[in-house]
Amino acid sequence: MADRQPATKKDAPETRSSKLRIRIGYGWDSHEFKRGIPLRLGGVTLPHPRGLGGHSDGDVLLHAITDALLGAVAAPDIGTLFSPSDSRWKGADSAIFLAEALKRVREAGYALAKLDSTLILAMPKIAPHSAHIRARVAELLGLPADCVGVKGKTPEGMGTDDAAIAHAVVLLEKKISRG
Repeated sequence: MADRQPATKKDAPETRSSKLRIRIGYGWDSHEFKRGIPLRLGGVTLPHPRGLGGHSDGDVLLHAITDALLGAVAAPDIGTLFSPSDSRWKGADSAIFLAEALKRVREAGYALAKLDSTLILAMPKIAPHSAHIRARVAELLGLPADCVGVKGKTPEGMGTDDAAIAHAVVLLEKKISRG
């Protein structure tokens, strides 16, 4: 009996999913404001008397982007990969989660082309910080700033004044293999 080598991506049967040239992913997250912790949004610490509670640093924007990336390649979600019950992630920088999602995107043969996101919170106002947040998110994602959208909205009557919510949509493109 001949030794069989495991199938590689090159040998894997072609599926409808593997033929897709583009993929989209959607993610969202929310956390409640709490006193005594810094407010982190998009990898930036903002001046505010309350931060967002969460097992990690509570960065709802990076969490939503992470889930959007993972969803686009049908990977497990952020809570599965970085369980809140695992003490390793207590207070962790959410950029770690984002880096893992980007790695999985690359391994699936895709590259991130565009991100659009919306932050929904009563305070602080995002407009004075949006350029800084956008630049930091672009840096973390390895994208030009004109491929990153970050908008701020107020909840206006939604009853969520004590929380921050983030929505994110990503567009992935199939990498062209050179070989």
